Amino acid sequence: METTTITFNRLRRIKDALPDGSTHKIADLLGVTVDTVRNFFGGDHLKAQTAGIHYEQGPDGGLVTFDDATMLNLACKILQEHNIAIPS
Repeated sequence: METTTITFNRLRRIKDALPDGSTHKIADLLGVTVDTVRNFFGGDHLKAQTAGIHYEQGPDGGLVTFDDATMLNLACKILQEHNIAIPS
């Protein structure tokens, strides 16, 4: 499995661009909790699973590296389905 790295601020822009209900849709599709999805996008819901997400401080909020970018890919797919530009 290939890792994916993006800036924290870009990750938050992608999350903020998602239509209402997308967090629940991603959780349902992957069989995880909504809090797990929120943590993936930078939330801090301590009871949810957060393994495989690595943070490095730096410019533009620092870098976030994911061991598995499935949630990010689903978020981008949802944006495309709604004709919303994927934030850079």
